[in-house]
This record gives sequence, C-alpha cells and structure tokens, in this order.
Amino acid sequence: MIRLQIILFLLSASVIASAQDPEIQERKVLQFTGVVFGTDSTSVIPGVHVYVPKAGRGTTTNPYGFFSMPTLEGDSIIFSAIGYKRSYYVVPRHNEDQSLKIIITLEEDVTYLEEVEVFPYPSEEMFKSAVLAAELPNQRDYDNLEAWLGSEIMQKMYWNLPASPNMNHRFFMNQYLASQTYRYQPPSNPLLNPFAWSTLIKSLK
Repeated sequence: MIRLQIILFLLSASVIASAQDPEIQERKVLQFTGVVFGTDSTSVIPGVHVYVPKAGRGTTTNPYGFFSMPTLEGDSIIFSAIGYKRSYYVVPRHNEDQSLKIIITLEEDVTYLEEVEVFPYPSEEMFKSAVLAAELPNQRDYDNLEAWLGSEIMQKMYWNLPASPNMNHRFFMNQYLASQTYRYQPPSNPLLNPFAWSTLIKSLK
C-alpha cells in the first residue's frame, strides 16, 4: 500500500507540474503534412519513416511520398529511409492555422565497395587448363558426327548409292536411241560388236 501511494503521489505531482508549465500549455497541436522527394526533386520516395522520437509516434509516406500526422509546436521530427541520409526538422511556431505543409528532400546515402575478383581456381593457368579440358554436354554426338563424315566412309557410301533419277533417264534415252539407230540392221552377235562393248562399259560405269 505504501508503494502504491508513493507512485500515485509522484504521478499526480508530474501532472500538476506539466499543467502549470506555461511552455506546454502554449504549444499548439498542428496537422503536419508534406511530400518527400529525392535529390532530383522529381521522384517521390515511398515508405519514409516520419516520427517523433521523444513522443514515440510517427507515420510513413504512402506510394506517392505523402504523409500526414498530428504534431506539437517544437517537436523534433526525423525522416529516415533505406538508402537515404536522415533528415531532421523542428516544427516551428505557426500562427496562421492549425496545419503545416512542407516539402522534404532526402539525399541518397550510397557506399561504394572495393572491387573483389572471385576465381574458382588458385591460379589463372589452372583455370585456363580446366576450361580447355572441359567437354561439351553433347561431345559424344560431335565425335560420332566427325567419325561418320570421314573420307573413307563417305567414299564407301558414295559407291553404294543407287542411280539418281537423272542417270536413269539418261540410260533409258540411250537405250531408245540405240534401238532406233539399229532397227533396220540385221541382228548380229553383240559379243562381236565393239560398239556394244563400249556401250556396256559406259552403262556399267
């Protein structure tokens, strides 16, 4: 009971002291609104934290960079966002009306790191040798293709190819011309005819 009475006494004393403080009584409540822009003054910054550390209240900017929150005259407001430097603003005395409109510009906070080169091998020579020794996923297909396109295999396939339509047409036309040429001659033994032998050899070729 004694501790509870002491706590109640201290709370009441603080409330009475704050009520008697003229500075607190004179501070007006203002509707603090504004828009947060980047350094180029053309692009807005969404998601900026706007808060009063002492009072423990605040808000964030919407997708259009706009914010609105109640504040007191003299409040110290902090604007913070990832990738930007913090900005501070103290609410001044405002006698015209109960609203205050401002435009805040945040400066980018960019940190440039040193260049780091990452190699999968201890030395450049080992890396080059590994790259040259690497095989393609379809290396076996390329090897088979080179083997089938060799000169010896292609020559064998060429000798075993059947006659083309052009050669067939020429052969039958030669047969027709020969029949028309020798149709009025008496039949003879083709084995004794040198022209028949030449025609036979040409047809075999």
